Amino acid sequence: MASLNDLRNGLIIRLDENIYTITNCEHIKPGKGGAFARTKIKRLTNGAVVERTFRTNDTIEVVRLEDREMQYMYTDGNLFYFMDSEVYEEFAMSSELIGDAISYLKEGLDIIIRFDGDTPVVIELPTFVALQIVETELGVRGDTVSGSTKPATLETGLVIQVPLFVENKIIVKIDTRTGEYIERV
Repeated sequence: MASLNDLRNGLIIRLDENIYTITNCEHIKPGKGGAFARTKIKRLTNGAVVERTFRTNDTIEVVRLEDREMQYMYTDGNLFYFMDSEVYEEFAMSSELIGDAISYLKEGLDIIIRFDGDTPVVIELPTFVALQIVETELGVRGDTVSGSTKPATLETGLVIQVPLFVENKIIVKIDTRTGEYIERV
């Protein structure tokens, strides 16, 4: 359990059976009454942000998450299989827990899964991934306005905007935080 003074940005806590990380914490000591902390907390499973005020008598459970390096292996229906890089054991996760990261998963991709005991909480993708374009339109000659883009479908099914000069079967580097095209690989 943590006290009010232990609250800080980046601390991972459990509230109402959900795990949150503190994104903004402001300690307030008014002239009258007890001290409190006004926080913004982000749920790790779905990214929902909530504002919460903690008082001195509130009980706050701190959670220690374990990071495990895993490799994405394959998909079987609604389950996604990963292999622990240290002990070579397979581990399955549902698509609901993976969330938007599904759009970037490619066989052999190394990722980090954060666990609370034996329960997976969140997937951390690498900042950049290289994916092949499977379908895109041809760039129109003369359409050379700077910043012009066209839609392209990647091997995972994700559709992104790419510059006009990018063609089919090209491997491109994608930023997993924003989903934007970075460069050709």
